[in-house]
Amino acid sequence: MRYTFFFFLLAFGFTACKKDKYTTAPQISFKSFNPAEGSNYNTFADQPVMVLEITDAEGDLGVSGTEAAKVYIKNMLTAKEDSIAFPDLAAAAKSTFKAQLEVGLFTVMGGRNLPTNQRPYSDNLQFEIYVKDLAKNKSNVILTDKPFIYYTLP
Repeated sequence: MRYTFFFFLLAFGFTACKKDKYTTAPQISFKSFNPAEGSNYNTFADQPVMVLEITDAEGDLGVSGTEAAKVYIKNMLTAKEDSIAFPDLAAAAKSTFKAQLEVGLFTVMGGRNLPTNQRPYSDNLQFEIYVKDLAKNKSNVILTDKPFIYYTLP
């Protein structure tokens, strides 16, 4: 009886610890939007930014030769898609990699195309995001849990 209890306690300990371990495929989670206040998002410099948290067991994110790990983003309202390559992370990337990632949304912005007489209008944008590392491991696919409000002006 005592050994059975010890076995279940040990098995529970292993399953509980697995949740915190880094995985071969990158894992991402949505943190927040950082809008450019007072901006109409017409230029790359005044784009809003999405903040993600990313973890990876091998840290194989960044650039290696001609290959680059990428972040893939899709605007769920307009179906605009884009991929953004990671910068060179050789100095920072290591096993058990964890970082905050800021992703510019300029190329996937935009709401519904409305005639001028129906403007101004606001759209609630949501984005689908995933990451592929240098080994082509695909992360979990997430949908932003907080909408980004985009105003269409005349």
